[in-house]
Amino acid sequence: MKKIAIFASGSGTNAQNIAEYFKDRTTGRIHYILSNNPEAYVLKRAEKLGIPYHVFNRDTFYNTNEVLEVLKKQETHFIVLAGFIWLVPAYLIRAFPKRIINIHPALLPKYGGKGMYGMKVHEAVIKNKDKESGISIHYVNERYDEGSIIFQTRCKVKPDDTPESLAERVHQLEYSYFPKVIEEELLKLDTQL
Repeated sequence: MKKIAIFASGSGTNAQNIAEYFKDRTTGRIHYILSNNPEAYVLKRAEKLGIPYHVFNRDTFYNTNEVLEVLKKQETHFIVLAGFIWLVPAYLIRAFPKRIINIHPALLPKYGGKGMYGMKVHEAVIKNKDKESGISIHYVNERYDEGSIIFQTRCKVKPDDTPESLAERVHQLEYSYFPKVIEEELLKLDTQL
């Protein structure tokens, strides 16, 4: 069984959804949650789910090996970014090649890059009168939202949509597809490790 670490900065709805999906699976298990935000609600979710967590700051993340050492000590196989907004440093990408994935609430390459996360993405989609939006799941590289795309799926943008109503439909896509794509990536690992 593969050990999955989730990095999250906010409320953690995706982290909880993924943890619940894998609870009875034999392919993998969420064994650790890491956050750059000591006030993030994802930490309360981790406690309720009985998942240990680690909080780190910017200096620790970018200027030390602390996070990598935590992941190694936990024998982590795979990393999932679920609402984690910092750029992942090169040392982590090198340590986990093609084993760090992210979900983005838009159809990349549109609406990606630094500062494009959460409601800002949905506001931009509505403002630009796009006819569709969706999710992109991609490998993480050293640039925001530019890693190879693994999976995308779409939803219509309705004429009366607000950023909030669009966000809700995009969240439903995230909850439906993200755990399944993670599981497919874990199955690929069996042939690589």
